[in-house]
This record gives sequence, structure tokens and C-alpha cells, in this order.
Amino acid sequence: MSSQAHVIKTRLPSPPPSVPDLLASVHAAVGELKAKEVIEIDVRGKSSVADFLVIASGTSTRHVKSIADEVVKFAKKLDVMPLGVEGEREAEWVLVDLGDVIVHVMLPRVREFYALERLWTVGDQPPEDDGEADGRR
Repeated sequence: MSSQAHVIKTRLPSPPPSVPDLLASVHAAVGELKAKEVIEIDVRGKSSVADFLVIASGTSTRHVKSIADEVVKFAKKLDVMPLGVEGEREAEWVLVDLGDVIVHVMLPRVREFYALERLWTVGDQPPEDDGEADGRR
């Protein structure tokens, strides 16, 4: 009694869409379902996994899952199959891996707890002036 293993084949179109086109598609998808607090983070030079992260919030687990599903749907219109989708069952944080762009859709409390924006932008901002440099204190 043997069973056949299911093989999931992922492929990128030839040629793959440009990163700006993929980002535009992601922003259109999250905008379509009115995701909250959408930000885009350039991680080129910080990560070899992706060039950009898009982080968005949903108002409920159903909303989070729907936004992630819409991102997948819009990517498929560009002939891009996601390399992976994680977290759909709980839908508190769903990650959609589109290769050069990784999309995180999260509940606000989960987003605040993990603080991905802060993690990926450390060192991007100039240090805050505390007044020591010019003698003010």
C-alpha cells in the first residue's frame, strides 16, 4: 500500500516581472481590500532572501487571510506563483513569499509585538541629536 507523494511545482515566469511591477501588484492587492498601515521596506543589502518587504495590517483574522489571498490572486495575474504562504490557518500573521518581495499581513497586536519595521530599519535613520554636539543640554 504505497501512496504517491504530492509535488508542488513553483515557477517564475520567463522573464519574471520586474520588482517595481511586482510591488505595484502587491500594493494594488492590499489596497483593494483596504489593508491598514501598509509600508514597504527596502531590504536590499540587508537580506539575501528578498529585495523588499511589504507589511500590512488587517482588522480581523478573516481580513488578514483575505488580504493575503488577494495578494496571491494579484501575483498570479502576473504569472507569479508564490514560493510559499505561511500562517493561513491561524491568520494572525500570514506571510506570502513572492521571491523578490515578501508580504507580511498581520493583526495589529501581532505587528506591534514583533515590530518588523523596527527590526528591518535599524540603522537607516540618522542618530537623534541629543544636544551634546553643539553644547546644548
